[in-house]
Amino acid sequence: MVILRPMGERAVLAEVADLAAVTRLHAALAADPLPGVDDLVPAARTVLVSFDPRRTSAAVVGAWVRAAETAVPDAAPPGPRVEVPVRYDGVDLADTAELLGIRPDDLVARHRAAEWTVAFTGFAPGFAYLVSPDWPFDVPRLARPRTRVPAGAVGLAGSFTGAYPRDTPGGWRLIASTDAVLFDPDAAEPVLLPPRARVRFVPARVRVRVKGDTGRVLAPPPVSARQATPALRILAPGPLATVQDLGRPGRASLGVARSGALDRAALRIANRLVGNAESAAGIEITLGGFRARAEVDTWVAVTGALADVSVDGRAADAYAPLLLPAGAELSIAPARAGLRLYLAIRGGVDAPTALGSRATDVLAGLGPAPLQADAVVHSGAAVGEIPAIDGFPWSVPPSVLEVGLGRGPRAEWFAPAAVDAVIETTWTVSPDLDRIGIRLDGPALARVRHEELPSEGMRPGAIQVPPHGRPVILLADGPVTGGYPVIGVVPDAALDALAQVRPGDRVRFRRG
Repeated sequence: MVILRPMGERAVLAEVADLAAVTRLHAALAADPLPGVDDLVPAARTVLVSFDPRRTSAAVVGAWVRAAETAVPDAAPPGPRVEVPVRYDGVDLADTAELLGIRPDDLVARHRAAEWTVAFTGFAPGFAYLVSPDWPFDVPRLARPRTRVPAGAVGLAGSFTGAYPRDTPGGWRLIASTDAVLFDPDAAEPVLLPPRARVRFVPARVRVRVKGDTGRVLAPPPVSARQATPALRILAPGPLATVQDLGRPGRASLGVARSGALDRAALRIANRLVGNAESAAGIEITLGGFRARAEVDTWVAVTGALADVSVDGRAADAYAPLLLPAGAELSIAPARAGLRLYLAIRGGVDAPTALGSRATDVLAGLGPAPLQADAVVHSGAAVGEIPAIDGFPWSVPPSVLEVGLGRGPRAEWFAPAAVDAVIETTWTVSPDLDRIGIRLDGPALARVRHEELPSEGMRPGAIQVPPHGRPVILLADGPVTGGYPVIGVVPDAALDALAQVRPGDRVRFRRG
């Protein structure tokens, strides 16, 4: 029987008995699409159904899921056989073996002897959750996830094993490493381990081999169909400057996060001020300290955080179109309130696309690399007129931000006092924040259920609580699946404001 759990105002988490039931339900839903449903993310015991509330409703989605539960889809064919070369040199190998009551050599032998199958993908592009009937262990995640797990690390969590395609945060116990390329967005087949693939881990001296297929062919890099115009030369990018548009929605089932501008409203306004489509790519600047020189006469607009803007040393307005003559220097000082600024260029930033977007995803490594000094930013062709309005009303980001909060799908995993504490506490933003998530400092949220949660679909705004008890708000570059319980979900509309909080700022939640 399917259990429907809320995941904010834009998603429903459908929970079933086991992984086999997930496979059946996901196949039935995919075979009978519902208008308004944007994404289906299968996981260990759940299918996350994301939808557009302007085109359908949670009630309609729920009825569709329940009807699909009784459908019997055709059996899916098995996937290819893949051998992954590994070295059993993980930093947690000895501790994990001790935790399981066996010797490290026995753990290695069992891991290598098992035939694994890709049950589903998620967390990050190319990250496969592998299961095996030959694997008898249930391995707890780390109590506090690492902020960086190196690319190629092979880990264990629950009944799963998996390999990290790139440097990311993670809470799995690391037992091995591989040099195999797990995800290549420019390849004809970007994912090395697709769903249903049958996988063996072999000694590293054996090269990757895919049995029964013709091999992988790398696609050539995309070539722009038109000539772009050099617009700005970066003199100083500040702590982090990336190209962002409105992201890659609807691709979570591939393990690809939405990404894109964290403060979407600020990017949309900046684009409107220079006559661009709201979806055009711009530059997201973290904390300011940014300088650039115009290569040609260029219209720009700066929005987002509160910071002093100047052109050739003379004060200029934010939230207004600015004409930079060729050779003029644009300077954005360190932000005095808020965290992220947006720079729109007339014609939009012209950069290579990855999976349909120019956005830089820092977790997945998709999109253009962060901007560096001396980089030249190109613009595309202008499509609209500069609007007659010469400014836009805006307000300074507050130091105490209040946002709504909906009940999370795993709120019952926490003590009633912990659920109340989420609302009653004024949380402090930790210095440990990025485009992936906002970590909050405050009281530890006590759980009444302490078992491992099988990995399930996540989305921006979900508030995960790792075992150390401090909440983490997932943002646009966050993982599409995760194994920490979600106590609440922030409305999608509140994410723009959360994009502007900085370390030391305070956040309060209100019900509804």
